[in-house]
Amino acid sequence: MPTSAPGFFPDVQAIVRDLLKKRPEVAEAYVDDAPPDGFDGTRLAVLVSRMGGAWVDDLHVDQPLIQLEVYGPTKSQAHALANAARATLLAATGTVFGASFIGEVTEEDGPRWLPDYIYAGANRYVCILRMAVRTD
Repeated sequence: MPTSAPGFFPDVQAIVRDLLKKRPEVAEAYVDDAPPDGFDGTRLAVLVSRMGGAWVDDLHVDQPLIQLEVYGPTKSQAHALANAARATLLAATGTVFGASFIGEVTEEDGPRWLPDYIYAGANRYVCILRMAVRTD
């Protein structure tokens, strides 16, 4: 019998951060759910945010939408990092993290250039992925 309570959302942001931090293609980037102190949008960084999703109670599956905001010192470096980050997540199907199992990862909105109105000098790409994460 599953041990998770109805509506229990696993910490998918932490799972995504761990997945990304283990990849050599992302190793030089700052990866977290909030920017570091003094961040100006010009360093290699991947900011991970859960944007919503849905809980399927009888399956004990969380289906979060995960947004990756990817920054770099140049547009081409940001683009390369965005592709590395999304490829890492798309390849995560079948991965187990503690009591969570990633059953599927699909792309909802591929990497796209998006100006950043907070960090004027930023080179930013944004992509959104949907994950299916079962908890038992």
